[in-house]
Parts: sequence; C-alpha cells; structure tokens
Amino acid sequence: MSSTRALAFEVNGLTQRYNGVTVLRDVEFSVPVGSIAALVGPPGAGKTTLVEILLGQLTPTSGTASVGGLGSGAPGDRPLGVLMQPHGLHPARTVRGHLLVYAAAAGVSDDKVDTVLATTRLDSVADTKVRALSPNVQARLALAIALLGNPPLLILDDPLTDLDPAERAWLSDYLRRHARRGGATLLTSQSLSAVLPIADNLILLGAGSVVFQGSPRALRRNHPDRLVVAASSPIALATMLASQGFTDAVMRSDGRLAIAEATRAEIEDAAGRARVRLLEVIPEPVHPDRVLAALTRTAPMRALHDPTRYPPSTGGYGPGGSAPAQYGFTPPQGNSIPAQYNSPRPPYVPVTPSNSIPAQGNSGSAPYGSPPGQQNPPPTQYGRPQ
Repeated sequence: MSSTRALAFEVNGLTQRYNGVTVLRDVEFSVPVGSIAALVGPPGAGKTTLVEILLGQLTPTSGTASVGGLGSGAPGDRPLGVLMQPHGLHPARTVRGHLLVYAAAAGVSDDKVDTVLATTRLDSVADTKVRALSPNVQARLALAIALLGNPPLLILDDPLTDLDPAERAWLSDYLRRHARRGGATLLTSQSLSAVLPIADNLILLGAGSVVFQGSPRALRRNHPDRLVVAASSPIALATMLASQGFTDAVMRSDGRLAIAEATRAEIEDAAGRARVRLLEVIPEPVHPDRVLAALTRTAPMRALHDPTRYPPSTGGYGPGGSAPAQYGFTPPQGNSIPAQYNSPRPPYVPVTPSNSIPAQGNSGSAPYGSPPGQQNPPPTQYGRPQ
C-alpha cells in the first residue's frame, strides 16, 4: 500500500493570461491532507488570481487546478471553507445574525451556529453588532462563517491582516489542530514572517512565477542567519572553520567574515586553534520579509492585471466582483473531484469593496536586516515552535 498522502489541492502547469499579459506562469504545487501551506508574495504576484482559479471563478489559459482529490475528504457537511478579502460583513447585523444567514444559505442547521460561536470564542459577543467589533473580532467572525459546515479543506485569503499577535497565535493553534484531524489549509499572505510560525510548506510567488517551494527549514538553509566577525586574520580563521566543516563564510568588503551555521563558541574555538584574535562578533539575523523581497526581485517582470477588462470588485461572482466566499463553493470541474464535493453555490450576498492595501516597500539590495519600512525589528525565526 502506498504511503503517499492524498492531495487536498493540486495545481499543474497553470498559466493565466489577460489580453496577452501573463499573470500566472507555469505554476505547479500540491498540498497534501494534514498540512498547512502558505502562498506568499508581494501585491500583484498573482495570489488572488490563483485562488479564484482554485474556486472555479476563473478558467485558466492552460494547466489544471483541482480541489479535493480522492481520499482528501475529512468528515464534514461541506467540503470547502473559504475566507476572502473583503469579508463582506454588514455593520448593522449581529455576530449571530451573520452566522444564521450564512448557515441558511449553506444548508447548515442552526444548531451548528452555537458550536462555531464556541469554537471561535465569539459566544460572548454573539449579540453584538459588527460595527462595534474590533478588527480582530471581525476577522474571527469571517473565519467562523468559513467553518460553519465543518469543512475539511480551507482556503484563507490573507487571514492574518487584521490580527494582533495573540489572535495570530490562536489561529495558528486552530489550524494545527485542524491539520491533525486530517484537514488541510491553503492560506495567502504578503508577509513571509507572518506565516512562518504556521506553515508546513511555502509557495513563494513573484510576478506570477514560483520562486521558491519547500519547507521553512529548507528556506532557512538557503538564507541562514550569520555572525559577522572582525578578526586579526580573517583568512586564517576562514581556513580553520572550513577544516571543521563550516564552509559558508563570506568575506565582506570591509574585511569582516559573515559566517553561517557556526555558533559563537565554535568560532571562538576555531580562532583559538588558528591563533587568531577576535575583534568583534555581531549577530546578523536574516529577516524573512527581506528574503521574500530578494527572491521576488529575481522573478520575471510582467505587466499588471488589465483594469479595463477586470475592474475592481463591485460585488457578485466572476472576475469583476467578489462572492460570499466563506463557504460552499463548487470546486473546479473536470479534475476527478468526488461527487460529494459538487455542492451548489449559496445565494448571492453583496459584499463591500475592499480598501486598497499599501504595497510593501522594497528598498535595499541585501536580504538581511529590517523588513521594508521597519527599523530594528526583533529577530524572526524560521519554522514552527518546537
């Protein structure tokens, strides 16, 4: 019997063009059940277009995108829960009122509303109107709508945008438990540092192309933290380190060594053996968002999405609008999707057009140090806490 895990999401050779402009270029990735994958890239990278193709809202120029392959279905009344930006919450409706409306549209019984309220810690504000909720709680309500049918598969579009650190920790914990139950999540983000504590796998997009795919650990190996060392004889120190297996030592223009993988104690030991005097040892942690900026700058350049053919969202389904995407989409057809995944779309519910999100800065050429627009942040570690 094969030990290969079933795939929750699969994209093969996906290309999308608008009037000759390539928005996605030969994108390929897969997300197995029991895992969390993050699709990360700057504004305009193609994340939303890719999600719309997965949801069946757009037909790709070429390639395939499938949701819910054979064997991927964990127990649930609805196969797919989706959270999109904007959330489309009515300011005058209560938390419970929103959930009851969406439950009726999705064919979910009202008793599930109380269950979801408890799961998302919204029971204490169930009768509060949306206009009185903080952005944190509004984001949790949007997630609650996506969870109404207990879906095994989740697509979350930029779910971390309005969350403070405590809320992000709660969401991370929930998604890990969801994965342990056999569920799978694909989430998008503009920030690599935001998703590193959550994701098992990373798919980094730049200008419509995949520029990195793999685990946070693999990304860290390619872009390690370094110790910058000033020494009386940097060449002798580098030679001794190499003899001990520490071969990633880069000579800077100022004569200092930028050393990866070795600890301070190991560097001091090598210096003692080489009879080299250490003058200065400064930690230089790599910031993940600088890594993202460096990787996406190497991606092929392309023109932006055509605004005349696909204008900003004004509500409704399709390229020119947004759907009540929190639950119950019919996955793309013709990709060997089990029959139970072909659930009807809910009735149309108007949504409010999104405010534009400012693009992240992209200053500097080195992938190390502070993220764009931020000074001296605390070091960010790759991967989940152990």
